[in-house]
Amino acid sequence: MSKRIRIGILTPSSNTVLEPLSQKIIDQLPEVSVHFSRFTVHRIALSSDALAQFDNTKIIEAAKLLADAYVDVIGWSGTSSGWLGFEQDEKLCEEITAATGVPATTSVLALNKLVKKLGVEKMSLVTPYTDDVQEAIIRNYATIGVDCDLERHLRQSHNAGFADISVATLDDMVREVVKGGAKHVSVFCTGLKAAQRVDFWEEKYNICVLDTVATVMWDALRISGVDTGRIVGWGKLFQEV
Repeated sequence: MSKRIRIGILTPSSNTVLEPLSQKIIDQLPEVSVHFSRFTVHRIALSSDALAQFDNTKIIEAAKLLADAYVDVIGWSGTSSGWLGFEQDEKLCEEITAATGVPATTSVLALNKLVKKLGVEKMSLVTPYTDDVQEAIIRNYATIGVDCDLERHLRQSHNAGFADISVATLDDMVREVVKGGAKHVSVFCTGLKAAQRVDFWEEKYNICVLDTVATVMWDALRISGVDTGRIVGWGKLFQEV
């Protein structure tokens, strides 16, 4: 009998998308379960009160609750270091492990690991974010040599509302960046109902799509020693990377 693997996922309190999608991703792995802990996030913006939502102290408390379940790894399923700076997630993972003894990863650190593995120099971003948040993400990726200038965003900030963005709208955004020449696309927000659509986009446009709900699950499973090649229907990253 395979060793039971428990994946712990940190969730923005207003997110209603990532939990069901994360569960569906691991449905093909009978020895794996996924468990969630929330902390308060309402709005995505660059104002001081919005940035304060991602104070590590509150996130560590949520991580400690996951550690009570003896999880094998803790993943932050969120993209905040995209605008805060990648070092924010690096520091968060160090603090989670120091506080719980459990290895940690994040959606963005996992995405950046994939970008490096795949040799990506240009990556199109599909997000719901405001202009200033999107610009901050593009600037941060430029610091690691990734050009994200070909992008689409919806100028929204209400985190709970991201779940109401239709698949048709996401289809339009992906189609637009592909028309602009995109070969690698990141759906860069764990509040978008997009991970289940990745296979469709990849097959239709012959592209690679790195959805941030999926990236943290990919890395958490790899850290736990799970063969992700058994996950079919959720994108190339599980099968080929």
